[in-house]
Amino acid sequence: MSATPLAGITHTTGLQVALRRFLALDALVTTGNGLAYLAFSAPLGRLLGVDSTTLLVLGAILALYGAGVGWVASRRRPPVLPVRLVIETNCLWVALSLASALLWFTPTVAGAVWIPAQALVVAGFALAQWLALRGVASGDQ
Repeated sequence: MSATPLAGITHTTGLQVALRRFLALDALVTTGNGLAYLAFSAPLGRLLGVDSTTLLVLGAILALYGAGVGWVASRRRPPVLPVRLVIETNCLWVALSLASALLWFTPTVAGAVWIPAQALVVAGFALAQWLALRGVASGDQ
């Protein structure tokens, strides 16, 4: 028996674990962010220069979305379609975050730093998830 198939199994397992960890970290950060927006919408709104009602709505959306991402991460082998949906939603979040900072909100200095910073983190999650999924799906197994 060749060592190559065993190496493939190990590599596949490693990519699956990496994908699950990237999803889990995304879920943790997203849910935490959502809960913070829900619990502290008024002071965070003043700090960031974003309406507190907007933060309440975003908090609810993020908390629910984070729970969904957590469910995907909890699968032994995360299904491809939900993972792609997470990646695409993260990309959409990045675009909307940057557009909102430039077009809709009048952020404070803290908001002008926070909004692109959190968008950059989400972009990093999307990239890491995409690379891991690509490796799993492409046969880099």
